[in-house]
Amino acid sequence: MLTKDELPECPVATTVSLIGSKWKLLIIRNLLDRPWRFNELKKSLTGISQKVLTDSLRSMEEDGLITRTVYPEVPPRVEYALSELGETMRPILDAMKEWGTNYKENI
Repeated sequence: MLTKDELPECPVATTVSLIGSKWKLLIIRNLLDRPWRFNELKKSLTGISQKVLTDSLRSMEEDGLITRTVYPEVPPRVEYALSELGETMRPILDAMKEWGTNYKENI
């Protein structure tokens, strides 16, 4: 996780640095509904590589946006969910969804 001094001064740039990639936004979109397992996410995100998904999940976990829960089972089961901080992004994605819907209706 970056310190306050390492984050961009601009709040918009801070947000973009945390969720600015196409894949991170789509991962968060999925996690808004429920916790997901790694392979479920990979199947739902057409075109994402295993490495990019792994790196994105690790980065978002380090930034405090998601949680990773490992269940003591054989084989191990791991679920990813939005953290309390990640949940605060819901209005941002809702606004993006609304804007995208309106754009598609008006072009």
